[in-house]
Amino acid sequence: MFVATLIAAGKLTDEVVREAIDRLDATGHDVGAPHWIDEHDAADIFFQGSLVSARAELAKMDHGALDVVVQPFGDRAKKLIIADMDSTMISCECIDELADYAGIKDQVAAITKKAMRGEVDFRGALTERVALLAGLAEGVLTECRMERVRLTRGARTLVQTMKAHGAHSVLVTGGFTAFAGPVGEAIGFDKVVANELGIEGGKLTGTVRGPIVDKDAKLETLTGEAAKHGLPLGETLAIGDGANDIPMITAAGLGIGYYPHPAAAEAADAVIRHHDLTALLWAQGYPRRSWVLG
Repeated sequence: MFVATLIAAGKLTDEVVREAIDRLDATGHDVGAPHWIDEHDAADIFFQGSLVSARAELAKMDHGALDVVVQPFGDRAKKLIIADMDSTMISCECIDELADYAGIKDQVAAITKKAMRGEVDFRGALTERVALLAGLAEGVLTECRMERVRLTRGARTLVQTMKAHGAHSVLVTGGFTAFAGPVGEAIGFDKVVANELGIEGGKLTGTVRGPIVDKDAKLETLTGEAAKHGLPLGETLAIGDGANDIPMITAAGLGIGYYPHPAAAEAADAVIRHHDLTALLWAQGYPRRSWVLG
């Protein structure tokens, strides 16, 4: 059995729910009665048939502020969440903001966009961008974090609610420990995996210490943490927005593109383009009364 969850950033009407049922019915699916998770916010439609066909059909719905997540019903409440940081759990790209303090934001941001779209190799792009930051004072890391970094709406509620229901949580990012450590703590992640900037004499050296956290490292974090906790990949949730998130998104039981770049959107099982991160609680069947508000 499968479940299609309709999530509205505004008001979810009975008419929109009925359209989804009719679309599934017309394409040969055996559809059950709808169920409100939270009335006029999110609704489930249970059906049997083709997951691929249902996703394709419901993606044709054009109602502006509607997100749709279609997945197998049996393991929808995930026990491991692996999340990207920049432009996912926080609202900015930290390296671009650091570059602003060095007066080169446009130059660095252009490389970042290419990397997130998958047009250039992430490792090479990271090395190139970090090199441009050489000589920046170490204190700017804290200054930038305090002034520029804001948690994405719903981030803490998502992670804290999943943890309250027995899930493990890992923040894995191609960004930097100076940002990821405090962000992970503020949201409540159990573990943080990030790159460490080289610093000598109170200034950035323009290098990254140790192995670079790239797309392969993100995938290894997903599979390693699942194995560590004895979980099949079907019970995992991965969230990201860029090309370097694609391997973990495609490997997870539910791979989500959050306001994603096109490559990540194409690879994901579902995309969230209208609601905040709490949409992923409805996608797991959690009504608002069971949320741990952050």
